[in-house]
Amino acid sequence: MSWGTELWDQFDNLEKHTQWGIDILEKYIKFVKERTEIELSYAKQLRNLSKKYQPKKNSKEEEEYKYTACKAFLSTLNEMNDYAGQHEVISENMTSQITVDLMRYVQELKQERKSNFHDGRKAQQHIETCWKQLESSKRRFERDCKEADRAQQYFEKMDADINVTKADVEKARQQAQLRHQMAEDSKADYSSILQRFNQEQWEYYHTHIPNIFQKIQEMEERRIVRIGESMKTYAEVDRQVIPIIGKCLDGIVKAAESIDQKNDSQLVVEAYKSGFEPPGDIEFEDYTQPMKRTVSENSLSSSKEGKPELKFGGKSRGKLWPFIKKNKLMSLLTSPHQPPPPPPASASPSAVPNGPQSPKQQKEPLSHRFNEFMTSKPKIHCFRSLKRGGATPEDFSNLPPEQRRKKLQQKVDDLNKEIQKEMDQRDAITKMKDVYLKNPQMGDPASLDHKLAEATQNIEKLRLETQKFEAWLAEVEGRLPARSEQARRQSGMYEAQTHQTVTNCAQDRESSPDGSYTEEQSQESELKVLATDFDDEFDDEEPLPAIGTCKALYTFEGQNEGTISVVEGEMLSVIEEDKGDGWTRIRRSEDEEGYVPTSYVEVYLDKNAKGAKTYI
Repeated sequence: MSWGTELWDQFDNLEKHTQWGIDILEKYIKFVKERTEIELSYAKQLRNLSKKYQPKKNSKEEEEYKYTACKAFLSTLNEMNDYAGQHEVISENMTSQITVDLMRYVQELKQERKSNFHDGRKAQQHIETCWKQLESSKRRFERDCKEADRAQQYFEKMDADINVTKADVEKARQQAQLRHQMAEDSKADYSSILQRFNQEQWEYYHTHIPNIFQKIQEMEERRIVRIGESMKTYAEVDRQVIPIIGKCLDGIVKAAESIDQKNDSQLVVEAYKSGFEPPGDIEFEDYTQPMKRTVSENSLSSSKEGKPELKFGGKSRGKLWPFIKKNKLMSLLTSPHQPPPPPPASASPSAVPNGPQSPKQQKEPLSHRFNEFMTSKPKIHCFRSLKRGGATPEDFSNLPPEQRRKKLQQKVDDLNKEIQKEMDQRDAITKMKDVYLKNPQMGDPASLDHKLAEATQNIEKLRLETQKFEAWLAEVEGRLPARSEQARRQSGMYEAQTHQTVTNCAQDRESSPDGSYTEEQSQESELKVLATDFDDEFDDEEPLPAIGTCKALYTFEGQNEGTISVVEGEMLSVIEEDKGDGWTRIRRSEDEEGYVPTSYVEVYLDKNAKGAKTYI
């Protein structure tokens, strides 16, 4: 099957068909080019997506990526970045292996097609020229034959006419012979041109056109093969990156399988563990048993039978209530919770020789006050760091012990790294100086003395800084309970701190007149410990504002802790009204305040004062 023999007369149709083939090839090139643009755009969007969710450096998000789930997500983002890279590879390979080659091939194809059809048109024009020559010689031969025939007829007519002279007849005869010779020449020329045309025509239809059409056919078949190969390359380019894309997906699966929920839970513990010990159990206070109270000169003694001693845990005692005002806490701890004494029977204090006595009931233990304190609504005041404008202390004292330990340990590690870096730099400078000493032409050794001294000074400065943080770290680690004994309710350090308090209590018991141990003394010691701890945690508070005034109706001698002595007729400031327990908190001066029985004073509350209530 050959276009030269089968389509010898379809020159124009073949020209249209080959142009259509080139258009198809250009359309496929455009398709591949758009595919590469899509791949690039997709890869760019994937990279932007991965970059969008990458953790920002030196931010809180970067700290969150210590959890395995976040690490897996970060691995997924990295794998997606590699995945986007493979789509870029697809785009690059399609551009280099398909688009560029096909565009170059299209140019070559157009040139070849143009050359082939130019040869075809040239052969066409040649055969048309031969045909025209043949037609021209044919018409000339026909004309000469007709002219010769007319000349012969005219000669015969002249020869038959007797009236014509002999000269005219001879002239007609010569003219007929001339025309006849011209006809013969035209005949010979026409015959020669006809033979040549037939030869040209045979060569045209059997040699030139078949050869040209064969080249066009081969060109078209190469185009078809080339577009098929390009389609195979198109698929192979995709197939080549499938293993790498599979590895990216396997990496995502592996990252997902690496998620460890237990490890993340442990990291949460390490991130937020304060290091405080949980508070102990609240002791049950039995109010159904009658208690007797004895009055001593300095304290109230009570039986210790069936009443366990209340203990507090070292430094963590004050940490149980970090957001409560110190004066509020101390008022709860030191306020007398026993019922107040009744007013004297007579209106005059002289009827009572020694004034009203302290209540005879047993004073409530501190555990009850702690319970009331812990259940009361906390009032946020201010820490040292807040008063300083929110700046973080250098020793991280604003953090819980465990978090403070971690921050200090991290700071020590960072300083050690800086020291190592400075030491490496110093060693490098020293080696360079030795080289300069051995080879003075390379440089002046004295020029490095300044840098060497500066490096040494930096190392010393960093070491001093490290020692400072290591001291704070040792202090924190000494206060924290052992990690393996976190279940203990009380730390060993507290026991060492409270040993002296217990000893003092025992001495007080021995020194009491009746040889009995007084709970008042124990509570006083415990309150001193609490007050000391809260003094460490909080700055001095401003005194409570007065909410009114009061007049003492009777003389009251405040012998118990938390009470204050008043004289009949004395005017004082009220800073805390009666909360239903029969006691009112008053102040004589800025540093002298305490509780008196509400029935011993007449209270005048300021209605505009904050927290004041109106008595009906």
